[in-house]
Amino acid sequence: MGEMDEVVTGMRDAGVLEGMRWAYLSATGRVLDDYAEATGHDPVWLGITRFVLYRDRLDRVFSCGRYAVPMDSTAEAGRDVLHAELTADDVRTMPDLDPELVSRADLNGSPGWSWGPWRWLLASAAVGGILDLHWAQTSATKQQIARRVELDPAQGSLFDLPELEGVAGPEGLQRADDLETLVIAHAQDTVSLTVEAVLGRPRFNAGGGSAWHWNYNVLSTPPSDNRGTRLDPAPVVPPLVPDAPVRLRQPVAGTAGLRAADDR
Repeated sequence: MGEMDEVVTGMRDAGVLEGMRWAYLSATGRVLDDYAEATGHDPVWLGITRFVLYRDRLDRVFSCGRYAVPMDSTAEAGRDVLHAELTADDVRTMPDLDPELVSRADLNGSPGWSWGPWRWLLASAAVGGILDLHWAQTSATKQQIARRVELDPAQGSLFDLPELEGVAGPEGLQRADDLETLVIAHAQDTVSLTVEAVLGRPRFNAGGGSAWHWNYNVLSTPPSDNRGTRLDPAPVVPPLVPDAPVRLRQPVAGTAGLRAADDR
């Protein structure tokens, strides 16, 4: 089994992918509800707000941060905080996951979450540009992750890359870690109502080529019946679907969100 199959199958069966999907659709739905160009909202507001809300929704669905569940609490404890400012549809569709399933695992100040040996961080992108991200133009942390490994085509395994000249980050970056770090790249457009979210192993592509060793479309993960049973089978390797409108409403003038607060 290759790395992508291992990650996708494990995360799908555990409910992690469904949590990622719910969190992103909840966050981008709230962005659409609040966005108004006449108010002064712009691409910077869009990018920052989407990041903040996605971080918040990931913490909610995985019971992290301020939404952590105390060991001696009941199942209903903290529901008012957990559901605060969520829509009725958000509350209805939120997966009911084990509060110990996922933990926060920040890296160099960039918010991160971990399940088993895998951690993921967030990276903003333009709609239609996720598969063509240029990691050399991102933060030192994202560059560090993207150039940490290279795929050995002969063995189908990953091995460490040497330091790349001219791409060293600032002093103090975390170098050693027991977790394998992935990235969720995400994008949204307020005019076309397109949302995109891809989980994958980034590939340092300063010299050109693909931005990913592999990637998986998080939004293709089907919802469950909220009791842990999937309603429909999900393919292990679906293609990225670039146009996935999730809200039916009159479009307002706007633009795609820019890379913002999550680019650490």
